[in-house]
Amino acid sequence: MKNKQVIVQDWGLIDYKQAWDRQEALFADTVQLKIKNRAKQAVAVGDAGDKDIATPNYLVFCEHPHVYTLGKSGKPEHLLLDEQGLKDKNAAYYPINRGGDITYHGPGQIVSYPILDLDNFFTDIHLYLRTLEEAVILTLADYGLQAGRYPGYTGVWFDADNDRARKICALGVRCSRWVTMHGLAFNVNPDLDYFKNIVPCGIDDKAVTSMQHELGTKVDIKAVQKNLQHHISVLFNMEIV
Repeated sequence: MKNKQVIVQDWGLIDYKQAWDRQEALFADTVQLKIKNRAKQAVAVGDAGDKDIATPNYLVFCEHPHVYTLGKSGKPEHLLLDEQGLKDKNAAYYPINRGGDITYHGPGQIVSYPILDLDNFFTDIHLYLRTLEEAVILTLADYGLQAGRYPGYTGVWFDADNDRARKICALGVRCSRWVTMHGLAFNVNPDLDYFKNIVPCGIDDKAVTSMQHELGTKVDIKAVQKNLQHHISVLFNMEIV
């Protein structure tokens, strides 16, 4: 039973670990529901009234206090701060269970966590990542900014075809039984100096940028979030509830 209804939640400014725990709970509940549904389908003759329950989908938006997160394939040495350095920067650090290397989250950055059952949409993780990238690209175009992709890397970039390449959005996801968690980090008005304390996404020869830096002025982050939500919903053919 496919369910294209998506519940949008705005968690505001939230501690990273608290948000991670909330994600894990939604993710686990969805995975367990899928397991139960498949167990029912495996029964040759069952109770006709015992029907599958449609799996839910969530699209979460939030911001985090200063935090560095290291993905499963990341290298700890890509964090350039020791414990005291983290304290001095008022930043936390977590090794986590998404793909990718190290990244930064902080105020002024839109973080989006789609917790989707891709069986409700399409079961192609590469298409999933490209679709999230496209939503960011279209959002930037709303502000007159022409962005694109960097071949061989995830995320959204400016000038990926020359030596001025700079990244504005990072992606890192986890997917199990076609249920997703984690997601994207989109730089709107963050303090870019925090990226100097890491090798962002393991890439040491490319810059990081933001909408504020590209436009030369601070941007209404809630307006950007609204546009991003719109483009995600259209591209995935979601029914927002």
